[in-house]
Amino acid sequence: MSKYSFYPGCSMESSARAYLDSTLALQSSLDLQLDEVKDWNCCGATEYAATHLLPSYALVGRNLALAAQPSHGAPAAPTLVAGCSACYLNLAKTDYYMRQSGDLAERVNTALAAGGLHYQPGAVKVRHLLDILINDIGLAQIKAKVTRPLKGWRVAAYYGCQVPRPDYDHRFQNAEYPMQMEQLMQALGATVIDFPLKTHCCGGHMTQISEATSYELIRRLIQGADQYRADLLVTLCPMCQLNLDAYQVEMNKFFKTSYHVPVIFFTQLIGLAFGIDPVQLGFGREFISASALLKDKLGVDVPVAEEAVAAPPRPRRGQPEGLPMPRMPRSGQLGQEE
Repeated sequence: MSKYSFYPGCSMESSARAYLDSTLALQSSLDLQLDEVKDWNCCGATEYAATHLLPSYALVGRNLALAAQPSHGAPAAPTLVAGCSACYLNLAKTDYYMRQSGDLAERVNTALAAGGLHYQPGAVKVRHLLDILINDIGLAQIKAKVTRPLKGWRVAAYYGCQVPRPDYDHRFQNAEYPMQMEQLMQALGATVIDFPLKTHCCGGHMTQISEATSYELIRRLIQGADQYRADLLVTLCPMCQLNLDAYQVEMNKFFKTSYHVPVIFFTQLIGLAFGIDPVQLGFGREFISASALLKDKLGVDVPVAEEAVAAPPRPRRGQPEGLPMPRMPRSGQLGQEE
C-alpha cells in the first residue's frame, strides 16, 4: 500500500467537499492511504503572501513542520500530498524559498519556535494529488480498475494557473501545456478535446473585486469549452471549480448567454469510471448540474444536494477604501517585511 501524509486544506472541507469525498473514496481501489496531517492550519491562500510575506511563510511552514514529524511519515523526506492548487503552491513555494534563503529559513523557524516547532527545508517532498496518481499509482493500474468506461464523454481538462507553474521541483512535463490530466481521462475511456485555455486563470478572488473582470475570465473558459463541444470541464483546483461552477449563472446573466457546462473534479470522474456510487463521489453538489449527463451517458439518476439548490454566492462589492495591494520584496530582502 502506498502511504502519504495528506493536507486537505480549507476548501476541500467546505466548498470543495466533493473533491475530498471522491479522493477518499478512491483509496481502497488504488491501494492508497492518505493520512491527514493532525492540527493543520490554513495555507493563507493567495492574498496573505501579498500583504504579509514573513507571517505567510511561517503559517505554511507550520504545516510543513507538522508533516515532517515521524508520526506523519518516514523520518527521511516524507511526502506531503495536497489536492488544492493554492495549498500545493504555497507548500511547495515555502519549502523552495526556505531552501534557497537561509535568512528566510531562520526567520520562519524563529516564528515556529514559539509553538515548539522547527522545519528543516527539504525535509518534506510536496506533491500534488494528480502527480501521485499519474507517477506513483500509474495509468496502467488506474485503467485496470475501470469497470464503467466513460465512453462518449467529451472532456476538457482544465488545470488553472497555479499547479503546473512555477513548478519548483519539476513535477509536470510542460508548465504551459501539461498533458497528465488528459492522459488520465483517456485511461478512463473518455474522449479528450483540445483545450488551449487549460492553464489560463479563472480569476481567483476577482469575483470579490470586479464583476466585469471576473465574469470575462470565466466567460472565456466556459465559451472555449462550449465551442469545442465539451460535455464538461474537469479540474483539479477548488477555486477554479467554484468560480466556473458557482458563478456561471451570474456570468450568463451578465453577458446574456445561456452556457451550461458542468465543472467536475478529476477524482469524481475516476471514481465514476471505477463504478463507485456517484452520490458518494459528490455528484449532485455542483450548481451547474451534471445529472443530465450522467443520465444520458450512464443511465444513472443522481439527486441534487441541498447546497446545490441554494443560491450561488453573490460577488461582494468592493470597499470604498479599496483592498490591500501586493508589495514585492526588494532584491535581497526575501522574507523581510517592508
